[in-house]
Amino acid sequence: MIVSGSTAQAFAAALADATGRDLAAVEYDRFPDGELQATLAEFTGERAVVVGSTVSSDAHVELLQLQDAVREAGASEVTTVLPYMGYARQDRAFSAGEPVSARAVARAVSTGTDRVLTVNPHETAVCDFFTVPAEPVDAAGRLAEPLPELADPLFLSPDEGAIDLAATTRDAYGRGTTDYFEKERDYDTGDVTVEPSDAAVADRDVVLVDDIVATGSTMSEAIAVLTDRGAARVFVTCVHPMLAADARTKLERAGTTAIFGTDTIERPVSAVSAAPAVADRL
Repeated sequence: MIVSGSTAQAFAAALADATGRDLAAVEYDRFPDGELQATLAEFTGERAVVVGSTVSSDAHVELLQLQDAVREAGASEVTTVLPYMGYARQDRAFSAGEPVSARAVARAVSTGTDRVLTVNPHETAVCDFFTVPAEPVDAAGRLAEPLPELADPLFLSPDEGAIDLAATTRDAYGRGTTDYFEKERDYDTGDVTVEPSDAAVADRDVVLVDDIVATGSTMSEAIAVLTDRGAARVFVTCVHPMLAADARTKLERAGTTAIFGTDTIERPVSAVSAAPAVADRL
């Protein structure tokens, strides 16, 4: 059965539909002291797929509870699906005394499962932190589905590290070219600047592709540069539409034509499900 955390209900339903598996009934509660309790109202079978987007510390606790609950209900095999893995970007310590948070949460998740699938972690190396078999799943190709008919499309990543995502989306769309921006981050101030590549963008439709849009600052800068260079339309696409604080406003003010994300994080811009990419790996 598919067992869903409260933050991944749409994704879990899509995964159940894609795999033909039943969707378990789960109840989510909070005690007066603030403690959470996720309870299986119904579970049958020996194989459980626990799905949780760990967008908050509460979501992490809820995931651990559901892993424990399915074992209590008799599951002999547990696969944990992390549509979005929280803390994955904290994958190294930059100074003495800092935790490697990705490693800490991966070890915790590993205690209640036999296998982990996580969708487009910021660095695939975080899978090595789990103490059970863990695999990344690339759902970038799903971002092509909501795109309209494009004029001479350019699929552009905001930095070199995301060029593979742009290429995957381009391949799924079926035509177009790829390129990337040069991005530099000032680790003292946190400021990010982007410099345009040599790709011609005038009168072309440009699709910006990234794994996650969090604050929207980098994408907003990229949109402004592309608009100044005469791009016809600029679409923002991402696997994980975090869109924290005023990120959506930043993108709209910068002049994006549309924003498309998947349901790894459930937002109004979640135009397509990443579940089929995971279903192929179950």
